[in-house]
Amino acid sequence: EGMALPQRIVSPPEKICMDWQQRQRPGAGLFNLGNTCYINVVLQCLTYTPPLANYLLSYEHSQSCQQQGFCMMCTMEAHVRKVLSSSASAILPRAVLRDLKFIGEEFEYGRQENAYEFLRCTLSAMHRACLSGSSNTDVSSQQTTIIHQIFGGFMKYTVTCLSCQAVVDSYKAFLDVSLDIRVRASSLTTALEDCVTPKKLDQKECFRCSKCKKKAAASKKVTVHHAPRVLTLCLERADQWTGTKISKFVEYPEYLDLRPYMSDTAGEPLLYSLYAIVVHSGDTCLEGHFLCYTKASNGLWYKMDDESVDNCDIHTVLGQQAYLLFYVR
Repeated sequence: EGMALPQRIVSPPEKICMDWQQRQRPGAGLFNLGNTCYINVVLQCLTYTPPLANYLLSYEHSQSCQQQGFCMMCTMEAHVRKVLSSSASAILPRAVLRDLKFIGEEFEYGRQENAYEFLRCTLSAMHRACLSGSSNTDVSSQQTTIIHQIFGGFMKYTVTCLSCQAVVDSYKAFLDVSLDIRVRASSLTTALEDCVTPKKLDQKECFRCSKCKKKAAASKKVTVHHAPRVLTLCLERADQWTGTKISKFVEYPEYLDLRPYMSDTAGEPLLYSLYAIVVHSGDTCLEGHFLCYTKASNGLWYKMDDESVDNCDIHTVLGQQAYLLFYVR
């Protein structure tokens, strides 16, 4: 599976600014209209993603948008501007709630949904909006959207034949990384180490070696080949076998070096800074409540629980049972 690695896309420097262009107090909270907390936390985390917010606040997309009807980029642009400029303590994300079905067909208004799935669908909808009206549909051109330039990276899959040691490499684009925490992961670094440790393919994953021309046992190693500007991590808290929630505490750092998990581990450190987390409270993953902690443009941390926006410190942030983690280069 996978594909050949497209040529690395170098974006115009004026399009992506990693630091906040304007520093201010945090914006408004978001009203919960009944089981909409999963929407609120994703919107808040994206609102406080510096390179995305800078781009949306520049009006660059809406000034050239030719899409008829629903456009997720225009929706997010209006939302971010409203949140950050509102004098009200809380606002209603009316446009997002109204067009929920356009973001993801599986979402049903009034029903509790998963924040991670909503994040993935939101980023995909924004990506599609960037491609709308474009005549370029090949893989390389799809990596040039502002969404892929901010959140996108490439994973490298290295499969080694255990019979003749032949190696096959392939690549796959990603907007987020999901990490298994079921077994031994007590920290984010342990989960990342597990992710890049070579694993023997099971019998269901048939591997036919192109060199020795037969089905053979093989191992697969996954590494980050091209690092994103914004690294989005999901700590898998739903046990895929039992469906129960994994409630253990997984330690995560304020600053993360991604270099040890790259295809090339010999380069300079790839440092990331934590700027948002999503927390789920509840006994099962199908119910409960989502809230988030975000770092505003003024450099201070805030607990954002629907309409409530309250000061907090980094020690409080690092002590949470995190579900989603957002790091920026």
